[in-house]
Parts: sequence; C-alpha cells; structure tokens
Amino acid sequence: MNDYITTYTKKHINPLSPQPEDIDIRDIAHALSMMVRANGHFPEFYSVCQHSIHCCEEALCRNMDKNTALLCLLHDASEAYIADIIRPVKRHIPQYIDIEKGIQNAVFLKYAKKVPESAEYSAVKEIDDALLYYEFLHFAGEKISETVPAIKSSPDFSFIPPAEAEKKFLSLFTILS
Repeated sequence: MNDYITTYTKKHINPLSPQPEDIDIRDIAHALSMMVRANGHFPEFYSVCQHSIHCCEEALCRNMDKNTALLCLLHDASEAYIADIIRPVKRHIPQYIDIEKGIQNAVFLKYAKKVPESAEYSAVKEIDDALLYYEFLHFAGEKISETVPAIKSSPDFSFIPPAEAEKKFLSLFTILS
C-alpha cells in the first residue's frame, strides 16, 4: 500500500508528511467543492467549498485584511487531503488532529506564507463557528448554541454546483494572494 494519495491534478501527497510543493490550490478547490458539510446530514448538498467561501466573505465584510480573509478561505484545506471527522468525535482522536494540523500548516505556509498566530487563528475560528451556527439554523432549523453570533455578510445557502463553487473559490484565492 502506498503512503500517498493521488490528487485531482495527479500529484502524490503523503498526508502524514505533507510538503508545501505537493500542495496545489486547484486540488483544494476541487476536492472541497465535492465534499458535503455536516457529514451529509443537511437536507441538500452544501459543500465545504461554499462554507469556505462564506467564511472568506464574512472576513471581508468585517474589513479584515486580505491575509486573514485568505486564512478563512483556506481554513478547511486539510479536508481536501484527509476529509473531515465531525467535531464531537474529532476531539477524541489526537493523532487525527495532529495529522490535520500538519497538512493545514503546510497549506498556510505555502499560500499565506506563515502559520496563523493565535489572534489570527481566533478570528478565523470565530468566523468558522458563526457560519456553522447559521448553516445549522438554515439547513436543520437548529440553534447549536445559546449565543447568536453576529455576522456582517449575507451568506446564500442555496445550492451551487461543485464546478461553480470551485471556480468562485479559485477566483477569491487569486484576488487575495
């Protein structure tokens, strides 16, 4: 068995030892556009790519700098290489968290030129959690926390075909990088 995966662009990447030169934004955009949020439990297709776009747009609406908006766009990029595990389970699998962090840091180093500092990471996490709240409210009619997060953007949760989401992700990436 090989220690690598073959990506959309036919690159080989070892998820346990990711090298920035093996990471390709086209692989990230494509894979995330094909992956569904909430482990497939929303009543309709809503991609990780759309979520990432909405996080980026929220950062821009909050007048955050381009680098923070880029971090928001890329915050789930590791999922392009190892998929995702739902939060209630993920926190009990420290080895998965380490693998995810290694890939995510390689992505950040390649495209943002640094791993986010704690303040930057907190801003990204706040936006990620806010969008998660509104996604569950929209798709499941569920308030996942008692505190209603404020957002400045107006995310459109309607279906976007994967190819269209991929194109929008890459367009935002080009603008921000």
